[in-house]
Amino acid sequence: MLDIKALPALSDNYIWVIENGDHGEVAVVDPGEAEPVQQYLAESGRRIGAYLITHHHGDHVGGLPTLLAEHPAPVYGPRTEADRIGHIDHPVAGGERFRLDFLDADFDVIDVPGHTSGHIALVTPGALLAGDALFRGGCGRVFEGSHAQMQDSLAKLRNLPASTRVYGGHEYTQKNLAFAAAVEPDNADIKSVIKEVDALRADGRPSLPGTLDEERRINPFLRWDIPAVAAAAEAHAGHSLDGPAAIFGALRDWKDAS
Repeated sequence: MLDIKALPALSDNYIWVIENGDHGEVAVVDPGEAEPVQQYLAESGRRIGAYLITHHHGDHVGGLPTLLAEHPAPVYGPRTEADRIGHIDHPVAGGERFRLDFLDADFDVIDVPGHTSGHIALVTPGALLAGDALFRGGCGRVFEGSHAQMQDSLAKLRNLPASTRVYGGHEYTQKNLAFAAAVEPDNADIKSVIKEVDALRADGRPSLPGTLDEERRINPFLRWDIPAVAAAAEAHAGHSLDGPAAIFGALRDWKDAS
């Protein structure tokens, strides 16, 4: 059974560490800085068996060179961003699958362009390593793609099994839920999750992961086909919106300006 631990990094990033029982090797996901991983290794006595990278942004790969120098291991990452990231010796793309024997786990690769042009998500049964594509209650900004691309990427993730736990790259949940409540002020599920998350953060614990079942009920960026969400997006935009990409785009613009 995989256990995925959060290592807080930088101002609000999470580096995810994937363990399987007492096995000595782990996978490290998006090491934005080296120190939290070094501390984890020193305290746990474990070794790095692989690095998993979702996209090229420095807050997700900044610690990789230092870690590789001290703890060499295979690096899996997006084929189309390999030149920008460097160090990737196992480039992967959507539709492919790879296995990490030390975890006894397979990982499916999903292309999710939008936040960056070559962003990937990685799925192993029960868990989605979403990088900056999907957060609890929100999604990443659209930096290198289009709103239509990002909406299509999120549609792929929305179709994963409802019980899938979502491991995003940042602790943005409280801000995301405040926006979700502005979009759907009468959504009881959002109100309930706000209370849960506020309690977690007050106790110093990560708000992640959530589940896809929950995201479908609370995350406006996965709810473009819900009439109340579409109506709120149109009211804010000041004009009618034709189709999921337009609704998503209006929501993203609204959130970016908030």
